[in-house]
Amino acid sequence: MSRAAVPRLLLVEPNAESAMLMRQTLREHFGQDCVTPCATLAGAAEQDIDNIDLVIADMDLPDGTGLELLDRLLQDRPDIPVILAASHPNRDEALHAIAHGAYDYICKNRPFLFTLPIIVEKNLAMWRTKAENLRLQLQVTHSLEEVRVKNTQLENAVRQLETAASTDPLTGLANRRAFNQAFERCFSACDRYGHDLTCIMIDLDGFKAFNDSRGHQAGDSLLTMLSRVLEANCRRSDVAGRYGGDEFILLLPETDLATARLVAKRVSDEFAVAVSGLAKDASGMLPSVSMSMGLATLRHANPENPEQMIAMADHALYRAKQSGRNRMVVYTNAADAKSAPSATALPTPLSAPPPKPSAALAKSA
Repeated sequence: MSRAAVPRLLLVEPNAESAMLMRQTLREHFGQDCVTPCATLAGAAEQDIDNIDLVIADMDLPDGTGLELLDRLLQDRPDIPVILAASHPNRDEALHAIAHGAYDYICKNRPFLFTLPIIVEKNLAMWRTKAENLRLQLQVTHSLEEVRVKNTQLENAVRQLETAASTDPLTGLANRRAFNQAFERCFSACDRYGHDLTCIMIDLDGFKAFNDSRGHQAGDSLLTMLSRVLEANCRRSDVAGRYGGDEFILLLPETDLATARLVAKRVSDEFAVAVSGLAKDASGMLPSVSMSMGLATLRHANPENPEQMIAMADHALYRAKQSGRNRMVVYTNAADAKSAPSATALPTPLSAPPPKPSAALAKSA
């Protein structure tokens, strides 16, 4: 109901004389068609309560009480404003009525007719205020929910962007930028606390020929297969990354040389088993793909920074390629740490063909 509209009032008054006086007073103030009269609780129950703006009900009805009517009205429409009127004032009754949801409680003494329109206007204003507050509350709740949804979407988008910025799109491993950041953190921590750290550079032997003969899609599948082998042999603290093309890199914090050798051997063996399961090419030949590895540890190589350690592992990988491929080379010459290309290396051929691993891929220690 707008402020300018004529209110629709339901008057439940069993006394005919009082009903006539109240109806006349209200009509003179609000308009001729503002009051719908009835005399009983049953009569009030037959009204279309949704089309009523306010109810004025006597406390003593022939078939019940004003409180009973109040309960019934509020069950059907919890927001309806109800004014209860009593012939004699009763403090406890008034408190009980207000506590049960009545907007107001009035006493029908002689001058009450003069104030009745003002009382009705006051309670209609209260109803309008409550309705507006409820609307605003629902609007705020809806807005907060929209903000929550937008924040969730934004957080998801940020996570996706962060993942895209740090992940190689083909293999799902850390990209070069993310790997270097992780290396900086691991190197600093291991160097500070005197722990060992291992870096393993991996390059596929025969990948270009495989890619050329079987196509780029098969080559991508092979790289993805290697990435799964690397992930299966990584602890939560380890970092596996794609360094570029068919070159991969492993970072093993708190891992000594002996353990790193076992990890490298296990990776090579499991990759060889996976390759042996690939289909033959058009000429009936099995794929000839293996891996070479270069390994450098913090304690044995004594690098000054992560970049130098990667250069050492890369130099060891180069020596593995020169020494016949399908093998691991460990960088061991700490005296030549600043000139890695001239450093000596220890070649360790990788076994081929390897034995089949167990069904569950073992994790590094």
